[in-house]
Amino acid sequence: MQESSKEFTTFITFQTILTKIKNFNRFGYYKPLITKAAIFILFIMKRELTKLRFIFVLIVLLTVTRANAQNAAPYSAKNKTVKVYLTAKNTGNKLTQTETLHFTDKPQPVETEVAVFVDPSKKFQTMLGIGGALTDASAETFYKLPKDKQEEFLTAYYDKDKGIGYTLGRTNIQSCDFSSASYSYVKDNDAALKTFDISHDKKFRIPFIKEVTSAAGGKLTLFVSPWSPPGWMKTNGDVLHGGKLKHEFDQPWANFYVKFIKSYEQLGIPIWGLTVQNEPMATQTWESCLYTAEDERDFVKNFLGPTLTKSGLAAKKLIVWDHNRDLMFQRASTILEDPGAAKYVWGVGYHWYETWTGAGMNFENERRVAETFPGKHLIFTEGCPEQFDFAKLGDWSLGERYGLSMINDFNAGTVAWTDWNVLLDEQGGPNHVGNFCFAPIHADTKTGSLMYTNSYYYIGHFSKFIHPGARRVVSAASRDKLLSTAYINPDGKLAVVVMNKTDENIDYYLWIKGQAAKTTSPAHSIATLIVE
Repeated sequence: MQESSKEFTTFITFQTILTKIKNFNRFGYYKPLITKAAIFILFIMKRELTKLRFIFVLIVLLTVTRANAQNAAPYSAKNKTVKVYLTAKNTGNKLTQTETLHFTDKPQPVETEVAVFVDPSKKFQTMLGIGGALTDASAETFYKLPKDKQEEFLTAYYDKDKGIGYTLGRTNIQSCDFSSASYSYVKDNDAALKTFDISHDKKFRIPFIKEVTSAAGGKLTLFVSPWSPPGWMKTNGDVLHGGKLKHEFDQPWANFYVKFIKSYEQLGIPIWGLTVQNEPMATQTWESCLYTAEDERDFVKNFLGPTLTKSGLAAKKLIVWDHNRDLMFQRASTILEDPGAAKYVWGVGYHWYETWTGAGMNFENERRVAETFPGKHLIFTEGCPEQFDFAKLGDWSLGERYGLSMINDFNAGTVAWTDWNVLLDEQGGPNHVGNFCFAPIHADTKTGSLMYTNSYYYIGHFSKFIHPGARRVVSAASRDKLLSTAYINPDGKLAVVVMNKTDENIDYYLWIKGQAAKTTSPAHSIATLIVE
């Protein structure tokens, strides 16, 4: 009995070592070396295992080593074609296939030529998904549309062939600014949550999420976020205007997340993950709640993390921060340097609104977090153009803001990207505090029509062609006038996104390991090149 127990402990130890190696090596930098290291560790532990188990594990590792060697075969673009899908200003091209390119030999480009260099053999993070938020505002607007326009909307976003193939979603726990009014799931002072009831959501949001999930093929990666605890749990006694969670309600508020997740799942809506708090450093006129980095760390470590675990929800992906890039490293380091908190955290979420200060998007902070904490994930959890103006629905800069962010976010290591509201009305709402914003698609609820901004097409150049499970690969442009990122999909097709924000047409080569295909990036355009 003791020998069997000792063997089992040794085997579990070996599996634990492999898991830690896998987590450390999630970008796949050293896969062949890692496998060889695992075989070396196995031989060290050989005497602790039975002969049969040792042979079994060795065969598995040798098989993996052989597969890795096959996968490491040099990528060749020879005899492959390139389909170009284009969206460009002042043209009719909107995710339009415009040409098919062919590769020719080009061993060495020269300095006077522009090139986008792609190396599919150098792989990084895996794509989780791309999508948008399913808010009360989106749901209410959706049900104001005639049935044929509802179907058009669902197809446009969620159909993988006829639309742009969204696979990711976010929704709010209780009300947010993009609700028609503030509301709560519990009655005042009910710390035991005996009155917890999500009936409010059953009118619009839950049916909407179910229709979206069906349109997405029956599967949607959905995470949830609270904007504020009930006002009576907070120091300011108000669901709006910031305030902090009172410490006596730390546990009841942790229980609240569990109640919400289980209530939704009982109605057939699986929840993949959750964020701790939307924008925890912002005092807003709408639903908001403040947490310092230490506050969030301690709440995760002492309350939310343990409560999720005890409630059978340890597999839910817990995301911290969920605010702008400017303070994300300070927040991430404070939480993730504490092992007691870090063990519960899947990743760091962030928004793009640091630009409210007049500064640009701070992509370098994403890179610092990715470099410092390689075992955690980056996820873009919210962004949209603010200050809605109906007259600017055709403004080309809307889409270019998305393209700029998405390319740089993915190149910094981000694994998933979530737009804000998927649908808003002709006023940029509904929003109960007048914080009206842009969405990729707006509905004119008076005429029952849909209006597509170019943001929809810019996002589609990623979501339609880069699928969950795709691996990012090296993509480097020889001129900073072109922005690019590239992924190799599970089916082996290579997707290269190239964006041009300038006023000039730029001729360039797509160059892969001595093979090149020449094309042109029109002024103010984005293209996805599919190599197959």
